[in-house]
Amino acid sequence: MTSTTVNPQGSGNLTGKLGTWLMIIATVVLCFVMLVEVINIVFYDPFSDEKFLFKFSGVLSDVDIGTLTYLMFGSLLVALMMGLPLAFVTGGLGIAFIYLVGDSLMLNIVPSRIFPMMTNSDLAAIPLFIFMASMLERAGLIEEMFNVVYKWMGGIGGGLAIATIVASTILAAMVGVIGAAVVTMGIIALPAMLKRGYDHKIALGSIMAGGTLGILIPPSILAILYAVVAQQSVGELYLGSVIPGLILSSLYVLYVGIRAKINPKLGPPVPEEERIGFKQKLLLLKDLIAPLILVFLVLGLLFGGIATPVEAAGIGSFGAILVAMKHRVFSIATLRDASVTTAKASAMVLWIMFGASVFVGFYILQGGQDFITESILGIGLSPYGVLLLLMVLLVVLGMFLDWVGILLLAVPIFIPIVEALEFPGLLGFPAVAGEDVVLWFGVLYLVNMQMSFLSPPFGYALFYIRGVCPPDISMGTIFKSSLVFLAIQAFGLFICVLIPGVVTWLPNLVYG
Repeated sequence: MTSTTVNPQGSGNLTGKLGTWLMIIATVVLCFVMLVEVINIVFYDPFSDEKFLFKFSGVLSDVDIGTLTYLMFGSLLVALMMGLPLAFVTGGLGIAFIYLVGDSLMLNIVPSRIFPMMTNSDLAAIPLFIFMASMLERAGLIEEMFNVVYKWMGGIGGGLAIATIVASTILAAMVGVIGAAVVTMGIIALPAMLKRGYDHKIALGSIMAGGTLGILIPPSILAILYAVVAQQSVGELYLGSVIPGLILSSLYVLYVGIRAKINPKLGPPVPEEERIGFKQKLLLLKDLIAPLILVFLVLGLLFGGIATPVEAAGIGSFGAILVAMKHRVFSIATLRDASVTTAKASAMVLWIMFGASVFVGFYILQGGQDFITESILGIGLSPYGVLLLLMVLLVVLGMFLDWVGILLLAVPIFIPIVEALEFPGLLGFPAVAGEDVVLWFGVLYLVNMQMSFLSPPFGYALFYIRGVCPPDISMGTIFKSSLVFLAIQAFGLFICVLIPGVVTWLPNLVYG
C-alpha cells in the first residue's frame, strides 16, 4: 500500500501563481477595454451609434436614480471591502460612472468639481495646522504637558486619568488631529497608570476619549473641511464647538472623579513621597507658557476676526518653530520630518476630497440629492426623528470609513435634508433658528465623529491604543473600556440637540 503526502507549501505556491495570473489577465482585459474606448472617443462620433468592436459610453444612461444609487454605493462598498484606498476608489468610480451614464464630453464634470476646491483659500490652513501639530509633537511638548498636569493632579483619586484628559484637552487646542494624541498619550500616560494599579478600562478609556477631543476643539482640521463643504464660516464653527468640547471634557473628568471617589482602588492617588509642593507646581507652569501663548494667539486672532484661518495657521506654524527652538530640539532634520509628515497627511486629505467631490457631485447632478431627501423625508418621521436617523447613519459609517470620507460622501447629501426641516425645540427648550441650522448640525456632526472613533468594532482610536498597549491587555478589554465613554459622548450629543444655544450662543455673541 502506498501513502500519499500533501505538500501545503506547493499548494500555497499554486494559489499564489493563480492569483498572479488572474491579476495579469484582469490588467490585460482592462487595458484592452480602455484601448477600444480611446479609439471610439478619437475616431467615432460620440453622439452616433457607430463604434469599434464595442462601446461602454452611455450604457447606463437609461438607468433610474434608484438603481444608480445601488450601483454606485454598492460598488464603493465592494471596493473598500477589497482593501482599496478610499482616495482612489471614489475618484475612479466617479469617473467610471460619469462615462457609463454619459459620454466622454461629460467627463468635463471632473475639472469643474475639483477646480473650485483648489482655489478655496481656507483649505490652505489644513497643511499649516498639520505642520504646527507635527512640530509641537517633535518639540516634546506632549510629554512636558502631561508631566505638569500629572504633578498638579496626581494626588487626588483618579488623578492620573484626569491629568490625561486635561492634557488631551489642552493638546486638542494645539494640534487639531487625533492620531498623534491617542498614540503619544498612550505611550506616556498608560504605563504610569498601569504601574499604579489603575483599572484598565478607566486608563484606556480616558486616553481614547481625551484623544478624540481633537476632532471637536479648535483648531480642528475636520471643522475646516466641514466649513468648506457646507460653505460656512470656519470661525463660527470653531466658536460653536468650543463649549461642547469643554462640556465633554468636563463630563469625562467628572465620571473618572466619581468612580475613583466611590472605589479608590480603581484610580489610586500618587503616593505622598512622589507629590510636590504648591511652589514647585507653580514653577512647573513655566514649561507651558510658550505653547499656551501660541494657542491663545492663534485662536484669539481667529475668533476676533483679526486673521483668516490661513493667516492664523501660518502664525501658528511659525510659532511652533519658535517653540521648538525654545526647547532646543529644532534642527534641519526636525524641520524635514515635520514637513514630510505634513505633505503625506495633506496629500491624503486632498486626494480624498477631490475623489469624493467627483463621486458625490456626479450623483447629486443625476438627481441623487432629491432621491435621498424624498426617501428620508417620506418615512414620516418628525424632524428630530430624521436627525436621529442621520446621527445613527454617521456613527455606523464611522465604523467603516475614515472621517474625511464620511464628511465628503455624506455631509453634502445630509445638509439639504437638515435645511429642509424645522426644529421647534424639545422639552420646552428654544428652537433652532433657521440661519443656525447648518452650524448646529456641523457641531453635531463633529461630536458624531468622536463617537465613531470610539465605536467597536472598527473605531480608529481602538486600534491606535492597541498599538501601544501591553500584550496582556486584550482587544475585548479595549472594546469594553470605550463603551462608557461612548455613552458619555452620546449624552453630550443629546445636550447639544436639546439645548442648541450650547452651540449657537458663542458664535452669535461674537459675530452677531
